[in-house]
Amino acid sequence: MPAANAAPQTLPAVVNRAVQCWGDRIAVEAGDQQWTFLELQQEAHRVSRSLLAMGVRKGDRVAIWCPNIPEWIFAAVGLQTIGAVLVPLPNRLHGAEAADILQRAGVRVLFAYPMLEQGTLPAMLFDYDLPALEAMVLLRGSADDGAVSWDEFLERGAAIPQSEVEARAGSLSGGDVMDMLFTSGTTGRPKGVLCTHSQNIRVFETWADTVGLRADDVYLGVNPFFHSFGYKAGWFAGLLTGCKMVPVSAFDRDLVLKLIQDKRITMWPGAPSLYEMILAHPARRDYDLSSLRLGVTGAAPVSVALVEAMKRELGFDTVVTAYGLTECCGVVSICRPEDDAQTIATTSGRAIEGVEVKIVDPHSLQGVAAGVEGEIWVRGYNVMSGYFEMPEATREAITAEGWLRTGDIGVMDERGYIRITDRLKDMYIMNGENVYPAEVEKAIYALDGVAQVAVIGVPRQPQGEVGMAFVVRAPGANLDQEAVLAWCEGRLARYKRPYFVRFVDALPLNATGKVVKPELKKLAAELLA
Repeated sequence: MPAANAAPQTLPAVVNRAVQCWGDRIAVEAGDQQWTFLELQQEAHRVSRSLLAMGVRKGDRVAIWCPNIPEWIFAAVGLQTIGAVLVPLPNRLHGAEAADILQRAGVRVLFAYPMLEQGTLPAMLFDYDLPALEAMVLLRGSADDGAVSWDEFLERGAAIPQSEVEARAGSLSGGDVMDMLFTSGTTGRPKGVLCTHSQNIRVFETWADTVGLRADDVYLGVNPFFHSFGYKAGWFAGLLTGCKMVPVSAFDRDLVLKLIQDKRITMWPGAPSLYEMILAHPARRDYDLSSLRLGVTGAAPVSVALVEAMKRELGFDTVVTAYGLTECCGVVSICRPEDDAQTIATTSGRAIEGVEVKIVDPHSLQGVAAGVEGEIWVRGYNVMSGYFEMPEATREAITAEGWLRTGDIGVMDERGYIRITDRLKDMYIMNGENVYPAEVEKAIYALDGVAQVAVIGVPRQPQGEVGMAFVVRAPGANLDQEAVLAWCEGRLARYKRPYFVRFVDALPLNATGKVVKPELKKLAAELLA
């Protein structure tokens, strides 16, 4: 293990440092339960011992499919302590979507919650062949249909000495893979993004220092732990800084307001729509929100009025916006606390320390001048190791010189501040969640009676953006909007389903036969007007 005064390079070293610095302070609080940093480490080590008893090796993939609860953190830290790779699954996935990730990642152990948005576990996975999956552990409730309970799982490691956990933890290096978060590209096929221990540590030490996260902060964990915003910029940042994490399993306006008041929350990050919903709540002024200090937002456009209202109405001292993507450990650029409301609302900040960003003409691949639109390229320690078992996709994403082609279109000003203007990949963001049209299009195209389909994102409040599907019926088909939406309901997570369905005689195509989506955006604007 590194010396106490050395910068930690692995997750277990981060936890060791947290125990040394803040061991008896509260790390996690849920309801009337509290865990100190020392107790968090002890709970995580129980997980480590049980995974060792099951034969989990360094580099094995272990998944978590669960809402934000303390056991999520214990399981993640426990598996990462012994060198397993964390694979978080979004709570809203259908069984088919989750099974695809589990199968392609070769997940050996799945930590799961018995009831998720789309159904119960393990029932949602019964129909799928998952040869690598050896065990499913239910983080709450009793054992069921081949799954084991949390208590039963922890008992498996009782005979494993603590020295084995410490030996495995001590064998890790900063270059070992720490997590695999799945994202999607224009093909709609999920890709596993590999990030290492040292990358994550450096990125989020820099992030925490930039936004001003402190050991005396009380952090409201509303952002889902399966996302880098809730995981890396969430409880992991808490381990790096010594602040207290208060997990929230699902966003509810009254619950959030009560927690802010009762727990004296100081740090509450989230997508703009979350703040907008709280500001619009008629009972907001019935709660004491005076403890709020720090807000970090992004993932969707932010208005100057919202930034000012967050400070004036909600009482935030500091509000900053940021830009990132999974392939960059979740962070590329960020505003600074001293930036004015106009800068915070109209830009995504400038590159974090030690990271390069440039704007490139996507056709000539040459850099462009300040103020000129182009594709955002990123190079630095935050860029992923690559996509899991997808070398061709990795080569397409990262140039020989180490530049990541983000697929996002933006403008950089003379100060280095970035404004995102479009997305090459056609991805849109609903309630802070990335939606990839190709995946939605693939699902709708499988419906009998659909000849062609194209999906775009269109503005709508409070979601930010929602999907609009343009469908060309097959000859003789009698499809209507309800049929398309019903088809999607059983095949796509809620945030991926289109909000609008419009039927057209033909899609606008270019000379090579590709759909001209800017034309669809114009048509959508006319229809919505």
